[in-house]
Amino acid sequence: MDQRDEEFLRRAVALAAAAPGAGGRPFGSLLVGGGGVVLAEDHNTVPGDGDITAHPELKLARWAARELDAATAAQTTMYTSCEPCDMCSYAIDRSGLGRVVFALSGEQFKELARVADPTRVPREGPALFDEARVPIDDFFG
Repeated sequence: MDQRDEEFLRRAVALAAAAPGAGGRPFGSLLVGGGGVVLAEDHNTVPGDGDITAHPELKLARWAARELDAATAAQTTMYTSCEPCDMCSYAIDRSGLGRVVFALSGEQFKELARVADPTRVPREGPALFDEARVPIDDFFG
C-alpha cells in the first residue's frame, strides 16, 4: 500500500461518514481505474432503499460487471471503508476487479460497532443429487 492508496481510502472513509446523513449506514466505497481515475463511488443505502443488499461494494461490483470489459475491470482497485462481507466479496470476485483495499477489517468493525454475527438460518441438504444435477449438467456439460 502506498500514499495514493491511503488517499483513496480516505475518500472511502469520507463517503462512509456522509452516508448516515443521506439515510444510509456508515460504509463507503470507490472504484479506481488503472490510471488512477475514480470510475464510480457509492455509500451504503440499505435503510433508505429498503434493500438489505444495498452495500456500496456490491453496488460497485455490479456496476463494474455491467459497464467494464474484463481487461478494464482487472486493472481496477476498489477502496472501501470496511472489509467486504461474504456477499460483497463473492460479487467482487465474480466481477473480475483487480484488487480491493480496505480500511477496517471485519473483526475491527464488529468490535467497534459491538454487533454480533447474524443468526444463521437453519439449512438442510444436500438432497436430490441426481435430479438437481440435471440442469447443471445440461448447462455446463
